[in-house]
Amino acid sequence: MRTVIQRVKYAQVQINGLTVGKIEKGFLILLGINHNDTMKEVKWLANKIKDLRIFEDENDKMNLSLKDVNGEVLIISQFTLYGNCIKGRRPSFIDAAKPELANELYLKFIDEFRSFDIKTETGKFGADMKVELLNDGPVTLIIDTADASIK
Repeated sequence: MRTVIQRVKYAQVQINGLTVGKIEKGFLILLGINHNDTMKEVKWLANKIKDLRIFEDENDKMNLSLKDVNGEVLIISQFTLYGNCIKGRRPSFIDAAKPELANELYLKFIDEFRSFDIKTETGKFGADMKVELLNDGPVTLIIDTADASIK
């Protein structure tokens, strides 16, 4: 799994002009799923993100987590995170999971966040979405489970 996490003041996602997910202070999580991913990656990644301490404390140090600041999350499925642009001019998506597996793990990832009692909003898997956000900082992080020793 590969994620781009943006600390935001707010974020929202629209489909056909209708807002389907909206959060205030928290994380916009763009989630890409690899064809080798399993529930092991889902659980590891959700816990890692939940516990990230990237909100400022009273001393302006990144020391607080989502729970500490009563933050919210907006989770958007994004297979293009597995777009390989090394060869040619058109990205190859061969490493992205097939839609059936990707949607299943996307939904399980959402369930993990909801089980943490964190307000969790979403886009719609496979839909053409318009995402709006105000990046706070800016703070943007990339986490790839392939780089972690969780296997």
